[in-house]
Amino acid sequence: MILAIELLKGGVATLKDYLLVHLPFVVPAFFLAGALYALFPKDKILRYLGPRAPKHISYTMSVAAGLCLAVCSCTILPLFAGIRKSGAGLGPAIVFLYTAPATNILAIIYTSTLIGIDVALARIILSIGFAIIIGTSMAALFPDKISGNAADVATGQTFPLAGNSPTSKWLWVFFGLLLAILLWGASPAITILKVKLIGLAPLLIALIFVARRALSRDDVLSWMRETWFFVRTIIPLLLVGVFVAGMLRVVIPAEFVSQHFGTTTVGATLAAVLFGVVAYFPTLVEVPMARLFLDLGVGRGPLLAYLLADPVISLPSMLVVRQMIGNKRLLWYVVIIIACCTAAGLLYGFVTSL
Repeated sequence: MILAIELLKGGVATLKDYLLVHLPFVVPAFFLAGALYALFPKDKILRYLGPRAPKHISYTMSVAAGLCLAVCSCTILPLFAGIRKSGAGLGPAIVFLYTAPATNILAIIYTSTLIGIDVALARIILSIGFAIIIGTSMAALFPDKISGNAADVATGQTFPLAGNSPTSKWLWVFFGLLLAILLWGASPAITILKVKLIGLAPLLIALIFVARRALSRDDVLSWMRETWFFVRTIIPLLLVGVFVAGMLRVVIPAEFVSQHFGTTTVGATLAAVLFGVVAYFPTLVEVPMARLFLDLGVGRGPLLAYLLADPVISLPSMLVVRQMIGNKRLLWYVVIIIACCTAAGLLYGFVTSL
């Protein structure tokens, strides 16, 4: 009975923290995802990220987009859903889903400062490599069904891209402002709520000004409709996952860390990966946690494995991704991530021990 109460307290505390601290700044991601699906030209998405787009272009663009977004796995979910629903191929979409939380610029800089440049370099190189491996393998195992129109657009056989009209230029500014609001609001580098709100005010005013010139009434209604679709689809699963993760963290004692993660063995490295799955932390929070683990005596192999796994697979994100890609694809996604992170931790631990 006491354990059940403690579990509930842990779940409620984690959920409360998420609702008060993190969720308000995930909201811009839903508005951006809705805008991507409702307003962004489908021919552009299909041409550069579609299943028939050249892999060197689609995968490079997915990695570059992920590197620029300093957001956690839960924040990237609506954006993943937006580009996937708009026609992006499974492979490039998965690369984008993996790269942003695992290897964004802020996370790499923070890792270098707090833990060491060797871990930071290993993290960025391995994360990009894993993203491409995972995306390529999923695209090969679960190929997208391509309609004739989509194939034509992806290979450039339809009408030219329109990008020089005044409305088109305002639309690009509109998307830029939505992205700026997301980056400012979701950035963990800015921790003072008042500063965030003050910074958001001029961006929101500019967004309203630009939207009046870029969007028609029907565009706005379509944007809101698609945003609401993502909210009602993703938020309930996200909250359930956060609550369950909070309960599970209660039953993981502090002594467990130093006792079982001190050496780079298969068991310790795999356990570090699985701990990262269960004990979900928003982006950048995993870095001070890793520093704490290092101070407690965790081996550098398991430490790297934890850093590679924690941002990209968590209970909340798996619940949502399952809804988007199905059970078989999710199973492969999770298994290959666990295998890659465990192998990387073992290799890194072996190299650093020489």
